[in-house]
Amino acid sequence: MRKAEIVTAIILGILSLCIMWKSGEAPAWNPDIARFDNIGLIDGEGPGSGFWPFWLSLIMFVCCVWIGINWYRQTSPPSQSEEPFLDDYGKRMLLVVGGGLIGFLIIIYVLGFYGAIPAFLIYYMRFLGRHKWVLTLSVSFGMTIFCFFFFDIAMRIVLPKGYLEPLFIPLYEIFL
Repeated sequence: MRKAEIVTAIILGILSLCIMWKSGEAPAWNPDIARFDNIGLIDGEGPGSGFWPFWLSLIMFVCCVWIGINWYRQTSPPSQSEEPFLDDYGKRMLLVVGGGLIGFLIIIYVLGFYGAIPAFLIYYMRFLGRHKWVLTLSVSFGMTIFCFFFFDIAMRIVLPKGYLEPLFIPLYEIFL
């Protein structure tokens, strides 16, 4: 547990620094903004495009530093433990769930976001959670429909559709 705590804090700390750096870049639509000018409040507009990612990442980084301090001082229960981080069941679950997430990301490339959502939810709910088919299919396709209307129609954020894109052309003609 002790090693897992510090390794996780280091990885998350590095990730938070990367996100802070990336959020300081000028937005593509306005390259005239200097680095890190968009992480604050812009007069007359409100928060810049990097405001939330930067400040949330900074909070995450501070938490990682605090975890590191507690690890060094051995004041937290995980920092005092020499038990293994994962037992055999934990390792199996990590592979099953992590493998499902990696499969989800691969399927996004082929079937797009709206094909990957039901595939992942069916895998997770039916085969891992052992829920009934009615509930599994209802949630899987309901979530897909909700995400389509929320992202593509309401927010106008086009998500990748892969080889399923021709199926969405009639929906765009109806709703946009």
